Amino acid sequence: MRYALVSLNVPIRTSTFTYSYDEFADPDILFRRVVVPFGARTMTGFVLETSDVRPEGDFEIKAIKKVVDKEMVITGELVELGRSMAHLYKASLGQCLSLMVPNARREVENSPFYEQSPFCSIETLTEDQERVIKDFWSSYEKGKRIFYLHGVTGSGKSEVYLRIAEKVISSGAQVLYLVPEITLTEQMSSEVYLRFSKRVSILHSSLTPSQRLKSAAMIRKGEVDLVIGARSACFAPFKNLGLIILDEEHENSYKSSSTPRYHARQVAQMRSRISSCPLIMGSATPSFEAFEMMREGRIETLRMGSRIGEGAFPSVRIVSLLGQSGNISPILAGQMTEELEKGNGVILFLNRRGYAHGIMCNSCGEAVKCPNCSISLTYHKSKRRLVCHTCGYSEKLPDACPSCHSHDLIVCGGGTEMIEEELNALFPFKKIVRLDSDSAEGDKNFIRKTLNDFKNGEIDILIGTQMIAKGLNFPKATLVGVVNADATIFLPDFRADERTFQLLEQVAGRVGRYRADGKVVIQTSQVANPAIRAVESGRVEDFYYFELSERRKVGFPPYSRLVNFTIRSKNEEKASSAIDGLYSSISAVIGKKDGIEVFPPSSCLIERKNTYYRYHVLVRSSEKSFSLLLNLLDTFLSSYKAPSSTYLEIDTDPIDMM
Repeated sequence: MRYALVSLNVPIRTSTFTYSYDEFADPDILFRRVVVPFGARTMTGFVLETSDVRPEGDFEIKAIKKVVDKEMVITGELVELGRSMAHLYKASLGQCLSLMVPNARREVENSPFYEQSPFCSIETLTEDQERVIKDFWSSYEKGKRIFYLHGVTGSGKSEVYLRIAEKVISSGAQVLYLVPEITLTEQMSSEVYLRFSKRVSILHSSLTPSQRLKSAAMIRKGEVDLVIGARSACFAPFKNLGLIILDEEHENSYKSSSTPRYHARQVAQMRSRISSCPLIMGSATPSFEAFEMMREGRIETLRMGSRIGEGAFPSVRIVSLLGQSGNISPILAGQMTEELEKGNGVILFLNRRGYAHGIMCNSCGEAVKCPNCSISLTYHKSKRRLVCHTCGYSEKLPDACPSCHSHDLIVCGGGTEMIEEELNALFPFKKIVRLDSDSAEGDKNFIRKTLNDFKNGEIDILIGTQMIAKGLNFPKATLVGVVNADATIFLPDFRADERTFQLLEQVAGRVGRYRADGKVVIQTSQVANPAIRAVESGRVEDFYYFELSERRKVGFPPYSRLVNFTIRSKNEEKASSAIDGLYSSISAVIGKKDGIEVFPPSSCLIERKNTYYRYHVLVRSSEKSFSLLLNLLDTFLSSYKAPSSTYLEIDTDPIDMM
């Protein structure tokens, strides 16, 4: 009889348990999945250790019921990664390991609109590209491990990644290429397979569990040289990982929204350390955390400041919305007319789908709200329905105000549907197409056809949300119009200006990649906003330094680390009582430690979400005290148990407080 230490996907701190098994029936079960009894149920877990020696203690050891896999599905490196994640994200080891098995992943494809840059080989590199590749290898040979490729949109960062990847692969090692979201197109598939001799695994959300398991086995055996995938691809079981590439590092989709709430950027850094391999992150608009690491010299910076070929930075014009009627200003309409008459394409961007942001009663002032969430319902005119963009609830457009029964209802704030309606009136003879998650409704053929038609000049004006703001290249497009840049500015979040800048800079990058006549018109009521002015002037570093100085004054990241504790319950009183108890318990454990601060409890920005009332406690720590904080939180969690009918969610380094 032998004994196995099995890790289970349970939310308790101790998630490893001892079971017995027949060594003759199953001689080698290390790193495989097994089915075991756990209380009144059976669960699937991972075997982390095996031994001939029975653990000390007078307790019953139950037997493993079944061995699921014929060969290992995780590796020793992944177990080490899981332990690091469990400590940082305050999840159990079993919860972290559950992310690493193909059919246990919960990743959702965030956007069907992201298109990976071409993988076909480019014969001649620019001076920038050649210099950066040379600098990378020189620094790597001197012992540098983490790099940041800070290159403007259209500078050719992808080819730099791929040239470095080719050299790593030629040495016999494997490469992980992470992207924010991925859509497997036939063009991309054929290009990447041809360039890397078909020894490629592209991990995307359309793969079945069996396909994922097959890919994982090939990666583990070293039969794959290059793995391309979104967030969860960072858990691929490499045999000999030699390089990690993390493209568009600033993207929020790298952060998981479910437990454990990991960030792929942090996990990539962990894997780089565990595998002793270099990590290259890159973006035209780095996160402030990455920018500060570059500024302090904690990571090696590789800069690319010029666009390839005929590409040039577009001219940017800011237009005030104050006093304007309608969503399309005369200036933007005039610029559109001018470009359309030349036969060029126009992109209009608005990060708000639907027809109107909400319906309000003109008599009592009440907005029609979601019954499950504390937010207004969005009006979708094409369906004559009000929809909650948080929980998915929908109802017919009411004839009267639910509060005072007045029939005087008005729409507030325009969405992409309203813009489409206005454009059809302004340009009745032009081909106008709206591309957002409502118009596409998950139809990737419609998405692909629309994008190809716009590239080929068969569509004159393309309207879209954030989905078309990144990664897409349209040679015929010469004008981008941002209908309303205010949507992100007014978010109650210290990262509001950072996100506004990143989004606008990425939107502006859709034109001027292939020609020198690109134009950008940004409509806003906040013409003096630093983020918007930075896009107009091109003085990007000035904006970063200004924003960082403001954050330093108030102690916000990257000059601190945050851990957010959220209690949710369908009973408001229980949620409120539970958060008070949690605050008292955390405060008692942490005490008055230097560099650590526990903020009093408050309701979340969206207080009620999907029928749950939500309250949170925020803990802030200096970088110097963060290790101590993580250890203190282990002490707190070892004895804390959420009251009945309440649930605790922990988010280390949260990207929002919604």
